Amino acid sequence: MTTGVPAALLAVGVLTCLVLAFLPDGGPTDAGRALAAARTGALPGTAPVAASGAAGAVASSSLPPHTGTASASVSSPHSATGGAASLAGSAVAPLAGRIKPGVAYHGVATAYAAADGNGACLFGPTSDLMVAAMNYTDYESSKACGDYVLVHAANGASLTVRIVNECPLPCAPGQLDLSQQAFARLADLRVGRLPITWTLLSPASLGPLSLRYKTGSTQWWCAIQVIGHRNPVALLEVRTAGGWRRLPRTDYDYFVSADGSGCGGPVRITDIYGQQLTVDGIALRPDVAQPTGVQFARH
Repeated sequence: MTTGVPAALLAVGVLTCLVLAFLPDGGPTDAGRALAAARTGALPGTAPVAASGAAGAVASSSLPPHTGTASASVSSPHSATGGAASLAGSAVAPLAGRIKPGVAYHGVATAYAAADGNGACLFGPTSDLMVAAMNYTDYESSKACGDYVLVHAANGASLTVRIVNECPLPCAPGQLDLSQQAFARLADLRVGRLPITWTLLSPASLGPLSLRYKTGSTQWWCAIQVIGHRNPVALLEVRTAGGWRRLPRTDYDYFVSADGSGCGGPVRITDIYGQQLTVDGIALRPDVAQPTGVQFARH
């Protein structure tokens, strides 16, 4: 009898430890959720707010039916809660390119025959030949595509150009290879090399941006391009059954879904400032620039 009591107490203690060991801990911590979001490319706390003039807001809880008519919504970290804005900004920062807002870059301007204005960014021909090729380093595998930069020459002349091409090595960091038409606005073409300073620009007069599926896109593979964006694009996501999925960006400025996930569905675009545009109703029509009716806010 005297040895039975300690044995019984020991059994109760072991049983208690086992019960405590298997008690649920309430799920992942906030840090775990943030880490999971970073691994999947999702930006926490970015529920879109309906934009003025948009055809309709995209629901965040389910996939809307495909209607063939584009609708869009806008979300900005400046209108979100403080925590959500901070997380969104920290998630976007590593995806932005080398070119930063408010930084003056020094280099030289050269000139090239831009022909119809098309280039490595594959935007296609344009009637506005105020375009430029970004040096290899700052082009950064297409991250500079579509950026607007304000160029100041040492002689006091200035103009705005859009990046549509890459200037390969030996183009040095800071160098811009301007179309001959653009260079002529700054100096005589015979100058050859012109010292310049340039900064990233968020232009005032700009219409809605467009989305385009690449030639060959289907429900099993697709590539999506953003055209006419006011601010540099940091990332593009598509809506899948498992949520938002970030697509990798190619050096020809398309975002690719290699297995077809999200092709033809809602698209979410985030600029380097953390502002998001969510677009639905863009049909899977290859090689057609489809207007979205929305544009990033000016900065």
